Parts: sequence; structure tokens; C-alpha cells
Amino acid sequence: MYHHVHSLLTSTTPLIVTCLLLLSDIVLTFMWATSTSLRFNPVHRTEYPENYAAKPEDFPKLDVFICTADPYKEPPIMVVNTALSVLAYDYPSEKISVYVSDDGGSSLTLFALMEAAKFSKHWLPFCKNNNVQDRSPEVYFSSKSHSWSDEAEKLKLMYEDMKSRVEHVVESGKVETAFITADEFRGVFDLWTEKFTRHDHPTVIQVLQNSETDMDDTKTYIMPNLIYVSREKSKVSPHHFKAGALNTLLRVSGVMTNSPIILTLDCDMYSNNPVAPTRALCYLTDPEIKTSLGFVQFPQKFQGVSKNDIYACVYKRLFDINSIGFDGLMGPNHVGTGCFFNRRVFYGGPSNLILPEIDELKPDRIANKPIKAQDVVALAHNVAGCVYEHKTNWGSKIGFKYGSLVEDYYTGYRLHCEGWRSVFCSPKRAAFCGDVPKGLIDVVSQQKRWAIGLLEVVFSRYCPITYGVKSMGLLTGVSYCQYAFWAFWALPIIVYGFLPQLALLNGVSVFPKSSDPWFWLYIFLFLGAYAHDLLDFVLEGGTYGEWWNDQRMWSIRGFSSFLFGFIEFTLKTLNLSTNGFNLTSKTNDDEEQSKRYEQEIFDFGPSPMFLPMTAAAIVNLLALVWGLYGLLAWGEGLVLELMLASFEVVNCLPIYEAMMLRKDEGKLPKRNCFLAGILTFVLIVLGYLLLK
Repeated sequence: MYHHVHSLLTSTTPLIVTCLLLLSDIVLTFMWATSTSLRFNPVHRTEYPENYAAKPEDFPKLDVFICTADPYKEPPIMVVNTALSVLAYDYPSEKISVYVSDDGGSSLTLFALMEAAKFSKHWLPFCKNNNVQDRSPEVYFSSKSHSWSDEAEKLKLMYEDMKSRVEHVVESGKVETAFITADEFRGVFDLWTEKFTRHDHPTVIQVLQNSETDMDDTKTYIMPNLIYVSREKSKVSPHHFKAGALNTLLRVSGVMTNSPIILTLDCDMYSNNPVAPTRALCYLTDPEIKTSLGFVQFPQKFQGVSKNDIYACVYKRLFDINSIGFDGLMGPNHVGTGCFFNRRVFYGGPSNLILPEIDELKPDRIANKPIKAQDVVALAHNVAGCVYEHKTNWGSKIGFKYGSLVEDYYTGYRLHCEGWRSVFCSPKRAAFCGDVPKGLIDVVSQQKRWAIGLLEVVFSRYCPITYGVKSMGLLTGVSYCQYAFWAFWALPIIVYGFLPQLALLNGVSVFPKSSDPWFWLYIFLFLGAYAHDLLDFVLEGGTYGEWWNDQRMWSIRGFSSFLFGFIEFTLKTLNLSTNGFNLTSKTNDDEEQSKRYEQEIFDFGPSPMFLPMTAAAIVNLLALVWGLYGLLAWGEGLVLELMLASFEVVNCLPIYEAMMLRKDEGKLPKRNCFLAGILTFVLIVLGYLLLK
């Protein structure tokens, strides 16, 4: 900072250049402070579920919320596997209720869950009698790590038969009458008329499995509740995306079962650890902390990740490194899935209970009526109505919080501001696993949506740097800025990705020369920062290859997700556009794309978000070539600028390959390359005018 200010007063470097570098370093310093605040008290926890003393009859009831929204981006068979994996938990079955929110209002998803209910009567006893650890049928039957019994072979055939029926219905786009084998479910499909659309339809609530009446096929186990919920939608009523769907489940479950413990899951995150609920109860029922403990957060883990996690989708910093640091403050933030909540947490702070508008939704009410009772079902339909929340506290003081596309971050943050604590639980066997996107477009689009949602929090009255610090204290408030100001990374990444390189092309020094003592400070900061980053990554179980891809993706996000997130947020704020919740596709049907992913070949495809990144790759390559020429021709050069350009060129190797060498569908389209070339020319001309 001193060097920048000194340069402003004495250097001949253009003022705007020094100001941009100073502004970039202020952002970098602030982001460094947000990560440093997580290092003061890291906590690693271990729990012992085998020592949990409660008898089965004393276990609290558990409501599981599973969210899905599109049968084509989130295949129903995937939803089925997630539901089956939690229905078969090592937990008293009669105390489990699984609610599936279908925000797309699709009869295809309802049909798939009907099939799941029938199959679960065979799957649940098989898992419990054989102590199966992989409780997702798709994972279990795809595994080669266990021997096969006749019972398993028979069950596999049943699963494949169910899967083929579900996939046939999805492919045909409709549920034919011949496929509905249970008479009690025939009438519900009559709701799907020509007027029924995903954005405009009535409430659909269907009990597919009832613990009060249903047993498994061996008549040994009571079956858990399985309830399909599609809330009422209207084009003239706000629906608040996923947060609205979760609040509907909160109310519907409150009317029907009102379990004190709630597990929230994304439809692609199946349960991978059958004792995960008991692990959570080790904390949620601990008399020393339970009065202020709001939730227990498990990390997201992923299957099918390429050898070196080419797109950095494991998010080791988000789900592991930073969560361990948060746990020593007020606890980890909610990350959208794999979270066990105390139902009471949604009704105000630990010492400030906010009562809902009707007694049936009170968090401590005992639900003692049958879930299929006429008045219970009628009230459930009522609280799932699209106008029910009008003039209530839902979304502001009660339930999941509205106001941001990242409802998970925002809700967890607001709960901490209210005084609730959380716990990070990361067992050796992952509690929940899901799939990662196989194309770069899906990755950067998802992270652009996150960037927009986080900016919505920054520029609200609940900004972490003001409201958060005041409510939670300095360290926790600043730590929350690590994510809230995510999009601000775009500024230093873009400035350092273009400005020194344009200076190098024009022979202008923006960094200290090798003869200047300040030169060694820059070297120390560059090498020290990357060594520190690498050490963090490796100490928490990452590999060198994963770290390299992680920092490469950090650069790519700066030129794409963060930049375009900032642009879209600004346009929305100025009422020049509106952004919606663009669901990330969970399908991996493209065999060629999957093959490229496994071979760790970047899959770009057509997207305007890749233009700045491609232009940066071209500018850095030109700067490196020109800098090396100057070094060889004149025996001197701008060493720091040359180092930065060479480092960026190495990072951009996949981009050069996609521009010039590849012929597959994942290459950068010629149109993108041409536009990037024009952008490069414009930047070089501007750089010449600016620096000369």
C-alpha cells in the first residue's frame, strides 16, 4: 500500500494505472483479512454414534425435505435414489417422514415416487438385515466391492425394472393409465389438465407411504412416511424459488408430522452414511449445547470426480477448510443440503420465540392426528397455497429467508445473527454424496448465480460487514464476507490479468524493477501467498493436482462467473433486466462430454462468459512472447510483468488447446475466438493510448 501511495506522488506511471493497481490490492487485502479471520480457532470434531444412549422409542422424529424442480434437468430416478437412501436410514422407521418438494409440478416425478414407495418395501428390509452401507440402490448395484447373494440379484432385477418404467415415462413425457397399478393413486393424475403448467397450478399433496398402515413385504418393519408435495403456483404471486419451496415444506410437515429435527437435501445428494442422523443427534441432543444449537452441517461430497477435479467442483475450501475455521467461531454456514436443523431455529432467536399465525405450525406442537385425516390434509393444502404467506412473517422472521438467490447462505447467516450456533460434522465416511457438473458452462453458470445472490446480501441492510459484525462480532462477521464479497474477486483478477501485460507490450514498468528493493517484497508476497494456499489445501487432504486446478478455476471464475454476476446484478438493480433461478442440469447423458471430463479435457462450448477469459489468454501470450524477445534482444526486461504473464499463460494452456488444436464439441467456437481477437485488439489500442 505504501509503495502504491508513493508511486501516486512520485512515479511517471499514468495515474489511472496506479489507481487501478491500488484498488485491486485493497480488494485483495480485504479478502485476505476475511480468510485470516477463519484461522484463529479451527475445530476438528469426532462423534461416536455407537455410544448414543437413547432407546429407539426415545429417538426424536425426523422430517426429511428433498427439493427438485425439473424432471429433465433433475431426472426423477435420481430423486428416487435420494429418497430411498434416507427411507432406509438406520433409524426407527416409524419416526421418519420424507417430504419431496416438486417445484416443477411434474406428474413424472410423482409417478417415479410411487414406484419408489413400492420398491422401498423390499429395499428397506434388505438394507437393514444385511447392514448395507450404500443405501442408494443405483450406487449399491453399480458397485463391484461386494459379493452378490441371490436376494441381491433378485432385488437388482426389481430395481432395473422400476428404473426402466420411470425412464420410459420420462422419455414419453406422460404417465399412461396402464402404468398406474394402485387404484388409490389414479385420481391424483387427473389434476394434470391442459391448464396445469409448471408456473400455474393448484397444490398437489399425495401421501405415497404411511407409517400408520404400511409394512414392508416381510411384515417386519414399519415403513416411513413418504409424501409428495407440489405447492400452488400462480404467475401473479411471488414464489421465492427454493426458499419458498422449503418454507412450504416447513408448513406442510408442521401440519402433518411436526418433527423436531429436519434434514434438508438436494435431490442429487443421496445419503451415503446410514447412521448420519444419529451423528447429528450426538450434538442436537447434547444437554450442554442443545439450547443454542440451531443446526448440524455436513459437508457436500461428490462421486465421479475426475482424478484432479478439473473444474474444482469439490470446493474443498468452502466445504472443508473454511467450515473448520467457522466451527471455532459460531459454527459453519448452511450450504444448502446435508443439514440437520432444530425446527425451533426457524421461529426466532434462542431467547425470542416468534409464534406463527396458527397454532398448528408452532414448533413444539405434538402432531397426534393421522396424516391422512381429512382436516389435516385440508390444512396442509391451505398452508401450501401461493397466497398463504401474504402479510405474514414467513421469509422475513420465520422460516428460510427471502431476498437472495443463495437462500442457504442467507438463511444460515441470518440464523447466526439471531444468536444460533451450528456444528460442522465431517465423518470419515461421507454422509451425503452427489454428482458434479461435467461441462464448464454448467459450472460457471451455477457460480454466476451464486455471485448474484451473494451481491444481493452485500447490498442489503443485512450486509455482513455492518449488520453481521454488529450481530455476531468482528471475526464471524468478517468471515462471512469471505463469501458475500465473492464477486469482488473479479476486479483484481481482471486488472492483474490485463494491465501488467499491456504495460509489458508497451515497455512500461508498473511493478518495481529487479534493481529496486521493493522487487523482493513482490517476490515474497507472490511465492508466499501461493505456498500458503497450497499448504492449506494439502493439509486438508487435497492433492497438488487438485490445488493447481483449484487456483486455475479461481482465475477462470474471475473472468466469467464473478464478472458476469456483477454485470447482471447491476442491470437488475437498475431495473434493466431480471434474473431468475436457472437450475443447474444434473444429467450426465452426453457420453462424449463425460469422456472428456474423465480425460480432464476442458469442455467449453458456446458462451459469452468465455470471451474475457479467451481475450486474457491471447493478451498474456502476446505479452510473454514480446517480453522474452525484449529480454533476449536487449538483455533486460520487466521481470515481474514477465513472471505474471508466464504464470497466466501456463494457466491458460487448456484455452489455447481449445482455440487451435481441438476438433471436438467441447472446443471454443470460432465465433468466440474471433470476438476475443477483436476484444484483444481493442484492449491493445487502449493500452497504447493509456500507457504512452
